[in-house]
Amino acid sequence: MNGNLRDLYQEVILDHQRNPRNFRVIPQADRATDGHNPLCGDKLTIYVKLADHVVRDVSFQGVGCAISMASASLMTEHLKGKSIDEIEDLFDSFHAMLTAEMNGVQDFDSLGKLRVFEGVRQFPVRVKCATLPWHTLRAAVEGSGKTVSTE
Repeated sequence: MNGNLRDLYQEVILDHQRNPRNFRVIPQADRATDGHNPLCGDKLTIYVKLADHVVRDVSFQGVGCAISMASASLMTEHLKGKSIDEIEDLFDSFHAMLTAEMNGVQDFDSLGKLRVFEGVRQFPVRVKCATLPWHTLRAAVEGSGKTVSTE
């Protein structure tokens, strides 16, 4: 990744950390799940409003490092209007991008702005920060009711 692109990605991450989108409670959420990354101290709750297996609204609240807060913010922007199946595919692509486990994923174009996290792969300890919102969302959609932990 060249320097200019890396700088742009850092700007996007910092913007979403400072001004998180969808940082609120959804009062009539169908699902809400807590997530925790004990290593970094990230704690968040993901709220989901579903209709006909489609995410009509998604939000989050919590505290955490810039990576986890930006990941939650960008994730919530990207997932509105997506079906549960599409979310699963996006989860797989996002996880593969961060862990370099291709598992049949050919490219990451479907991730759009979420590609700003591609550089996180170089910092394995930060991968948990970036994926915590996604694992928490997955648990919320599944309705497990369990708190998600990265440990």
